[in-house]
This record gives sequence, structure tokens and C-alpha cells, in this order.
Amino acid sequence: MAPIAVGDVIPDGTLSYFDEQDQLQQVSVHSLAAGKKVILVGVAGAFTPTCSLRHVPGFIEKAEELKSKGVDEIVCLSVNDPFVMKAWAKTFPENKHVKFLADGSAAYTHALGLELDLNEKGLGTRSRRFALLVDDLNVKAANVESAGEFTVSGADDILKTL
Repeated sequence: MAPIAVGDVIPDGTLSYFDEQDQLQQVSVHSLAAGKKVILVGVAGAFTPTCSLRHVPGFIEKAEELKSKGVDEIVCLSVNDPFVMKAWAKTFPENKHVKFLADGSAAYTHALGLELDLNEKGLGTRSRRFALLVDDLNVKAANVESAGEFTVSGADDILKTL
């Protein structure tokens, strides 16, 4: 399947998370993004070095600036279960705006065409590193990294497109 690209409508899908009352919830991507400007940040895995030290912190640090430019939601998604995503989110106590959502079976990542086969490394199917700027379900920017790279999908790269 071809990866999601500028001009495409994002597919719908279901992601999971724990709410403020620690209850497991599911949410449809279209309900999050319809009529809104949303950044979808895809990471290879929770607690991985680049994702934890550079990729996600950039969006947390720049969240206010992104919101001042019209971004309604910033969503971090990973092929991890919601328990892992909840634990990972807690490692960013300064976070006020980035939502951590789980794509446990990689179904949504596959629908985006952004899966990464890491079976040889014992990691199964993961997500490529990416940042999508979506406006009312339409992809306006699709910054997708090559395997192992972090050069085009950071918060500053999305800010340049706004």
C-alpha cells in the first residue's frame, strides 16, 4: 500500500488511551480530526531513544506555538498497547497538550501505509517516524522519515508548514 500523502484524506481507525479517570477508552481518528487542524506524530516505539529524547519532546516544547498557529490537537501514536503509552506519557510531566494514543495491533499504522517491519530485530511491526499535518481530515503535510532517520518530522518542520 502506498504511504499516505499530501492531498489524501486520512483513513478512519480506532486508537486507545487511558483517560484522566484511568479508564481505558477508544477513539476514532475521524472524531479527533474532523473539522480540526491536527498533527499526527508517529513514532517507532514508546521509550525508544530518538522518540523519547528528541521527537516527542519537540512537540511538547512547541505545543503552545503550534496551537497559536491554529493547531487544535497534537496526537502521538505508536504501535504499543495503551498501558505502555500511559506509562510513557507519565515520563513527560511538563506535557499539557500532546495526547498519547495506542495503535496496539498496528491496524491504523497499516491503513496509513506507514508500517515498518522490524521483525528481524525482534520488534515486530512498528510505525515509521512521521508527522502529518491534517486539516479537516485532509493531509496538508506528510513528513515521513526514512528508517532510522530524524530529519523532517520534528515540531520545527511542521511549524515551517503552518
